[in-house]
Amino acid sequence: MSAASIDRRAWSVLIVSTLAFTVCFMVWMMFGVIGIPIKKQLGLNATEFGLLTAMPVLTGSLVRVPLGIWTDRYGGRIVMALLMAATVPAIWLMAYATQYWHFLVIGLFVGLAGGSFSVGTPYVARWFPKSRQGMAMGVYGAGNSGSAVNKFVAPVLLVSFGWAMVPQVYAAIMAGTVVLFWLFSYSNPAHLVASNVSFREQLKALKDPRVLKYCQFYSIVFGGYVALALWMVQYYVGEFSLDIRVAALLAACFSLPGGVLRAIGGLLSDKYGAHKVTWWVMWVSWICLFLLSYPQTDFTVVTIAGARTFHIGLNVYTFTALLAVLGVAFAFGKASVFKYISDDYPGNIGAISGIVGLAGGLGGFVLPILFGALLDLTGIRSSAFMLMYGVVWVSLIWMYWTEVRRTEVMGRNAPEFHVAG
Repeated sequence: MSAASIDRRAWSVLIVSTLAFTVCFMVWMMFGVIGIPIKKQLGLNATEFGLLTAMPVLTGSLVRVPLGIWTDRYGGRIVMALLMAATVPAIWLMAYATQYWHFLVIGLFVGLAGGSFSVGTPYVARWFPKSRQGMAMGVYGAGNSGSAVNKFVAPVLLVSFGWAMVPQVYAAIMAGTVVLFWLFSYSNPAHLVASNVSFREQLKALKDPRVLKYCQFYSIVFGGYVALALWMVQYYVGEFSLDIRVAALLAACFSLPGGVLRAIGGLLSDKYGAHKVTWWVMWVSWICLFLLSYPQTDFTVVTIAGARTFHIGLNVYTFTALLAVLGVAFAFGKASVFKYISDDYPGNIGAISGIVGLAGGLGGFVLPILFGALLDLTGIRSSAFMLMYGVVWVSLIWMYWTEVRRTEVMGRNAPEFHVAG
């Protein structure tokens, strides 16, 4: 087979896989928009709303490890096609749910679409040389922009036809995507893990403490992205009293760069290394979350002219700008974490990406519930950003002691060589 033929197939796989992941992510984030009228219809509190939006994220996270392993063993083409086809009935049935438990149960099956990340990541990476894998995984990961697509499409359908039309249209789109993916994707037996390698042998690398560190990083750059993508539409509606269509459009200012720019994060990771990109991502996220955490505040100061009241708080424009910067940082971070994986575990990308993806997905599941619980407990909407600020602190400290500090110590202890005069 000629090099030109290999290049053509690799690019075809990357393009169609990215399209499929975009559709899967759009479906996975569906409750971020339709959950708002459902919340009103069922009279849910903030915690119940958080659980509603998080249910698809739970199953999409739990299935990532087995899906990553199956991709290593059976190939990404067959696993991805079967996974997408399996979600179509559940997406369609969502339109007929009427009670809270209906939405929770059906949401679990819809959430299988989120497992597509652990299929496509090793699938596309193995079509490219190691020097281009960061780029390939970054382009594929840009399918996270399906969250923004959901914010553009769902509000239009919701306002025009009611929320039940959204899952019906999404089911049709998913079915069409299955056909397109199968027609334009390829299989390569050389990409499969040897048949004599057991599941247990594939999973041995998970005992490596580096994997736990990558899980923690990904729980904020991906889990935080998912959680905020689900939470921000209703945040804008409640905090700034915006129409749902305007709220969805502004929330897309976070979701869109947080997905599309992942490809640039992959290129930067290829050029400068995963460590440098991740280090700066954490610092930028820390600054943005610190500013976003400050609640709307009125305070009174006694002056020589009497009491004066001052207001401190972010307006909708500043808030959106900071959120967009945070989305860019998360996009770069999602790519850089997986560059770590492709560098450290080239022969076990599927299993490792599965466990790291599981951690990120569980972050996306737990955080919306905690957002709701904190809102019910404190009544402060920005408490969501306070929580994420603390998580980023943990990442920075962990990264400093395991990478930055270690590099400094090794540099001081390196032997010195002197040339005799």
